[in-house]
Amino acid sequence: MSRPWPGRELVQAAARAANSCGATTAFGLSGKGLGPIGLELRLQTGFAVWIEIERKSPPAAATLRVPSAAPAESLPGLRLDGRPGNCSALARDISTGNSLKLVLFFSVPTLTVTIRSDVLKKYKTMKLELQAELASLDSRVCITTDMWTSNQNLGYMAVTAHFIDASFNYKKKTISFKEVKYPHTGYAIEEAIVSSLTEWGIRDKLFTVTVDNASNNTAACTELVKNHKSELMCEGEHLHVRCCAHILNLLVQDGMRVIHAAVEKTRELLKHIDSSPSRLQSFNALALANGMKPKSGIYLDVPNRWNSTYKMLKEAMEYKAVLNSYANQNVEGCPTDQEWDKAASICDFLKAFEELTNVVSAHREPTAHKFLPVVLQIRHALKDHRWQPTRVLKDLAAAMHSKLDKYWDPCEPYPDLPTAERWGKEIEFNLALVIATILDPRRKGLYVDFFYEKVAHNMASIPTLVESANQCMRKYFEEYKRVLDARSADPRQLSSVANPGMSSPIVGRMELEEEFSRHKSRRKRARVQKSELVVYLEEPAEESSKEFSVLAWWKINSEKFPILSAMARDFLSIPLSTVASESAFSCGGRILGDTRSSLDPEMLEALVCAKDWMYKPKENNN
Repeated sequence: MSRPWPGRELVQAAARAANSCGATTAFGLSGKGLGPIGLELRLQTGFAVWIEIERKSPPAAATLRVPSAAPAESLPGLRLDGRPGNCSALARDISTGNSLKLVLFFSVPTLTVTIRSDVLKKYKTMKLELQAELASLDSRVCITTDMWTSNQNLGYMAVTAHFIDASFNYKKKTISFKEVKYPHTGYAIEEAIVSSLTEWGIRDKLFTVTVDNASNNTAACTELVKNHKSELMCEGEHLHVRCCAHILNLLVQDGMRVIHAAVEKTRELLKHIDSSPSRLQSFNALALANGMKPKSGIYLDVPNRWNSTYKMLKEAMEYKAVLNSYANQNVEGCPTDQEWDKAASICDFLKAFEELTNVVSAHREPTAHKFLPVVLQIRHALKDHRWQPTRVLKDLAAAMHSKLDKYWDPCEPYPDLPTAERWGKEIEFNLALVIATILDPRRKGLYVDFFYEKVAHNMASIPTLVESANQCMRKYFEEYKRVLDARSADPRQLSSVANPGMSSPIVGRMELEEEFSRHKSRRKRARVQKSELVVYLEEPAEESSKEFSVLAWWKINSEKFPILSAMARDFLSIPLSTVASESAFSCGGRILGDTRSSLDPEMLEALVCAKDWMYKPKENNN
């Protein structure tokens, strides 16, 4: 008969101490022989605490470990804060008179109901806060939509709102992640978008919709304009913005078909090395001999992600000498110097497009004002002969150029013809992005002149193209002026310091002063010959620097240019991409993982949205 372990009484003391901390004790000792003795404590918050006391012979010093699986606020009385009844006191109670080891840890709640209720409660609280922020927003909201598919082939649509608040902070908030029943027609997508905007109370604040190039998205935008024209700025003339990252992807994917064979020998050599541990070991031995770092694996490209080809070639060029040595010793058909030069040229070419994709896919900062420079850089890469030293790159550029003209040719040789009959161009160039460039104080109207000089099919068309952009700018300026004048004249916009029903002479005097102030502003604007827009365009453009912030500039100059600053908040919030940079290189669909696919729709939306709302930018020094 085994001798009873004296620690049993100490475990009972631990239970009493835990009860005093607000925990209920499921008192059941576990362990036999020389194994550990355990005690489970169930806290009122639903978290289970397991106390495990290990029998030690000879006895060891008492220790305590508290992992961070459970938030401290959910564990009342069980904190390492030195007060009676906390973990430290519990450890002393158990180890008094006996040198025993105590291990305290928190397990994930076994009741999924507790997790679900906590998540939904947090989500609903945050949703109310965001709804209040959007309700008080005095600017427009741009949205992006993105379709996802679960492993059960259910379709979900994410709707993300982009806006710039009164303090000129760029905000990106996922406001909806709901199932959309098949078929995903333009009508179904339009209905889902309107439902989301209505739920959030921002239907009358919609400015633009950025979507990829699918025909059903185009149909959805057409339906939005047709059904809600009166609620849209300038009747939704420039509502539809095509995802630049998606178009860039289409451009490069067309070119990848041309270059696939050009890098085949390099790809096969890398596959040979990666096919077995012994070959990788031989490669690493040669790398060390050449003063290079050994590799744990070889990077290979994958279908549908063109930047993987760039990364594969970049790594291959770094290890070119090692790869040549390995090929000479182990395989036949080593890449020739000409083939290496071809791979290097392709690598440099793809690098430029990776950088441009990262620019347009930045999703928590303004990107709209970067559109025209991006188009010019692409055209430069495709036309500059210095970028095309080989026949392969010339063919690559030609394949991409035809796609570029389809989507981003801003010149219309026959503007009076119906859209479908316009030469060399199927997609209308969105002038809202030209206005966003004008609202960049480093570029203004001068960059529009420069842009059209670079892209015009003939010099005679440049004045017409520039005037078309300027006319669009003036049209929006007058519309914003009308809206702001109406807003300032609306008595509901006045800030009241007392109950409007009170007949206080002080309140009446303040209202009269505010009315007189508005009267002076109107008279002042009437006397000034030059409009705010003319003054802005005539002033010298700001010098460009890495530290320059377009939003900070407009915040500082918002009183000087009240109408243009209101325009800047809307036009600079237009996102160029529907996806973040990490997803912008793939032409495949967005797939939900197994874990998220197993969640019910309410929980899935709560987790997706709340995660986005809880995002905090990293500090520069971290």
